[in-house]
Amino acid sequence: MNRSDTEVAKSVLSTAGLQNVSSFQECDTVLLMTCAIRESSESKIWRRLHHYRLVAKQQGRSIKIGVLGCMAERLKEKLLCNSGFSIDRLTSGAISNLEPHPSQSVGADFVCGPDAYRDLPRLIANAHAGIQGASVALSLEETYADVRPVRRCQASEDALEGNQSSPSAFISVMRGCDNMCTYCIVPFVRGRERSRPLSSIIDEAAQLFEAGVRNITLLGQNVNSYCDHSVPQSRTLTSATHLTPGFHAIYRPKLGGLRFVNLLDEVSRISPELRIRFTSPHPKDFPPEVLQLIAERHNICSHLHLPAQSGSATVLDRMGRGYTPDAYLALVETVRKTIPGVAITSDFIAGFCGETEDDHEASVQLIKNVGYSFTFCFPYSMREKTRAYHRLVDDVPLETKNRRHLELRAVGRQASLEFNRAQIGQIQLVLVEGRSRRSFEDVFGFNDCNVKVIFPRMMAQSPTTGATSNATTLNPGDYVAVRVEEATSQTLRGRALWKTTLKKFHEDSHECTYENTNFTMRLQC
Repeated sequence: MNRSDTEVAKSVLSTAGLQNVSSFQECDTVLLMTCAIRESSESKIWRRLHHYRLVAKQQGRSIKIGVLGCMAERLKEKLLCNSGFSIDRLTSGAISNLEPHPSQSVGADFVCGPDAYRDLPRLIANAHAGIQGASVALSLEETYADVRPVRRCQASEDALEGNQSSPSAFISVMRGCDNMCTYCIVPFVRGRERSRPLSSIIDEAAQLFEAGVRNITLLGQNVNSYCDHSVPQSRTLTSATHLTPGFHAIYRPKLGGLRFVNLLDEVSRISPELRIRFTSPHPKDFPPEVLQLIAERHNICSHLHLPAQSGSATVLDRMGRGYTPDAYLALVETVRKTIPGVAITSDFIAGFCGETEDDHEASVQLIKNVGYSFTFCFPYSMREKTRAYHRLVDDVPLETKNRRHLELRAVGRQASLEFNRAQIGQIQLVLVEGRSRRSFEDVFGFNDCNVKVIFPRMMAQSPTTGATSNATTLNPGDYVAVRVEEATSQTLRGRALWKTTLKKFHEDSHECTYENTNFTMRLQC
């Protein structure tokens, strides 16, 4: 979401006539897009604030610094320079190498919440006039549907030839969250759920495709609870929200509107050559019709993120997640029956309030039982304003949290390794994204399961003729059939066989025998 918000903010500033520059030496204003999910994320911002202040002072420059996003929404005016936050208030040892003066301020000149990016030009102008400001009001309506984000080009280390744009893009389709999980700060820093009109999403996606984008990720804090009420009533549904069997929500079922299945249906019809992904969903919002559509449309990737957070029924209840481990496992079984070969990823929190060793072991076993393609594991970080902050006790010692976190991560990596090793020998469709950071001779892309695949940029041999005289150079945006030859827990390595299209790859037979090789390869769609 931070990347999407950054692109929105860039668009607002560009429209106002402000210019983005490529280096700190050229700028007069620094904007920091922030996250407030974990304390560690905020600590990094405090250190970065101090770094920019110190460097500017050493260079004899006067710059203005703005803090944007969720941390700005959470701390508001406390982030400003005169708010009493100073370097000696930071975590001990975090910036010890900088030897700051105890009274030196590290605050910002202005703060801007996630629903106030349209106010950035005014905040910046006021800051340069010596006026601090904070625009942090949450909105029940703001979706930035009319703002066309300024897409970020690939980083120079990834680019192949000059300043190439990435073939992938993000589209924010909804903002906020109504789930109110006890540990989560998101509803308090990003507000209530509201969805963009479907028509504006389709227009943006179509424009991106025409501009060369071939992979779109639909974004939302709870993306699969998307519900567009902007259409005429004759086009809306009249039934209540359909939830995953065995799951429940803490809020009233939403009536009417175009749902996530309608969004996926419309976006996937733009072109059979446009890959569709989405994140981050909630497991409760996967009714059968959504899963069936994913199975039917080859350009909707066979990768689902199903955040479990814990494998313990007691902890899940304390978290307010709305399901039990049994219901979650039933969903996993349904997903795998409906979408053969699907990759499932997940989130886990280590050391939540009251978590016992038995609770932790239940999470370990869930990771082993499901066999995720990847898991994101984090030690629990208590956040002010959350229900856990007001009602529960953060009673798991830090060292215990860290140990459990490392154990979850180790089990998750083993599951990822096993998942990736099972793909060795398969021929997979990969969209080339850019140059590998470890070798200028290799490129990287992602397969249907969202696993990174690395392979040589030069495709020297034709799979049909065996010719080597007409080597093919691969570039970002190319769809390539790649044979997987090696696997680690995070990446696959392979060999490009032929350039193709998304549609043609999925139309080809799953058993392909080439005249020049006398062997059969497995096609993984």
